[in-house]
Order: sequence, then C-alpha cells, then structure tokens
Amino acid sequence: MSTASLPSATANERVTLDRRVPPLGGFTLTYLRIELVRRLRNRRTLFFTIAFPVVMYVLIGLPLRDEALTDVPVAQGGVSVAAYIMVSMALYGAMMSATQTGAAVAVERAQGWSRQLRLTPLNPVVNVIIKMIAGMVLGLLAVVATYIAGAISGIQLSPVQWIGTGLVGWVLAGAVFTTLGLFVGYLMPSENAAQVTSLVVVFLSFLGGLFYPLSSMPDFMQTLAHFTPVYGIGELARSPLTGEGFDGLWLVNALVWLAVFIAGTTWAFRRDTKRV
Repeated sequence: MSTASLPSATANERVTLDRRVPPLGGFTLTYLRIELVRRLRNRRTLFFTIAFPVVMYVLIGLPLRDEALTDVPVAQGGVSVAAYIMVSMALYGAMMSATQTGAAVAVERAQGWSRQLRLTPLNPVVNVIIKMIAGMVLGLLAVVATYIAGAISGIQLSPVQWIGTGLVGWVLAGAVFTTLGLFVGYLMPSENAAQVTSLVVVFLSFLGGLFYPLSSMPDFMQTLAHFTPVYGIGELARSPLTGEGFDGLWLVNALVWLAVFIAGTTWAFRRDTKRV
C-alpha cells in the first residue's frame, strides 16, 4: 500500500501530547487517603507526636497549675500558668509533627516517587495541599493528646478558650509547618531532612517566644521574634488565655509565612523533577 492511499489527518484529528488538566488540579480523596494511611502507619512518628508534648507539659506545666497567669487567682476562675504551657506544648507538638510529615517527602524523592508524580497531570500546588492536610491530621493528634492530659490534670478553661486555642494552634501550625517541612524535604537529601527540620523548629520556637514570654527577652530579640513564623501563630493561639485583643499583624505573619513556604515548596518540587 502506498503512502498516498493513506487518509490524511484533519486538523481535528491531529494527535496532541498535551495532558488534560484534571478537575481541581488532580485533588482526589483517594490520593488524600493514601497519604493519611502512610503517615498513620508510622508508629514511631505517632508515638513521639502524641507522647512528647504530653510529657513536656507534665514535667514543666503541671507543677505550675496553681500559679495564676493574670491578676485573677486560679481559685477564682483565673487562668493558670500550666494552661499557658499546655497550649504552647500542644502547639510545639503540632509544629514538630507537621514538619516531620513534610520532611518525609525527602524519602519519596530518594525512592523516585516525586518524579513519578510529575508524569501525571497533578498540579504541584495540589500536591502540596494534600500533604499539608496529612500533616495537619498528625498535628491534630498532638493537640488533642496534650489537651486531654491538661483536662485530666485539672486545667479549667471556658469552652471558648479550649476550642479557640486548640483550633488556631492546630490549623495554622499544621498548615505553616507542614509546608516548611516540604520545602526542606525537597531541597535536602533524605538522610538530613528530618534532623534539619527538627533543629529548625526548636530554634524558631525559642526565637519566636513559644516557650517563654517575649517580655523576658532582650529588646533586639523581641524585634527579631516578630518576624518568625512561630510568633504570629503563638500569639493567636494563646490570646484567649492572656486576654490580649486580636492583632491583625499576628494573622498576617502566619499567612505570609504560609504563602512563602507554599511558593518555595512548589518551586522546589518543579526544580527537583524538571528532568521528567
């Protein structure tokens, strides 16, 4: 058969190599479920996620459960220093578990999973969001476990204070620090990512005033603390306890860092797999 006898392709019949973009950029409940199952199967991570903030609260906060945080005595319905530490430890546990979840992507890179994802139409931002949700689930476990320990040990707060501090700490810490972990995980080798993210969280927690009031820090440290990703989240989470009014700059601080880490993770994800 000669090539002249073959039917010519019309404009509508041309083969295209462009991939169709799936709805929602490829976000599916199936992919989200896979990510959640993978994280929850790691028993060592679950243990430290739940146990570490609880132990820290018991060792540091529990002895101060009768010491008032404000001028109102604890016996008269005031907030105790132990409640302040409980919120801080829950927040720290959420941040640590979230960053470790994000940093686990370094192992995926070593296994070739990240490059495999680039063969699909999955939007990089959607990939970040799905992993962020998975990290937030682990962060929720840390918050709930610490709050249960606080309630059992006698911490008394109003429903608004329990829900407000826990919800703000969980949502913001989980979102911001999962993306931080992802950013580091896409930039560093798998054997270093977890250690680096742990050190970063500890450093930022001290610098951002998570473990002690900013008023006890030198002036230049107080100024520097305002620009850390821990500062805005910590102030928002503990404001229902301290009675401080809402400051919009706290929320701006958290959202700006979230945007920075999402942008950085998306860039690093594309850079890491650009040869695909």
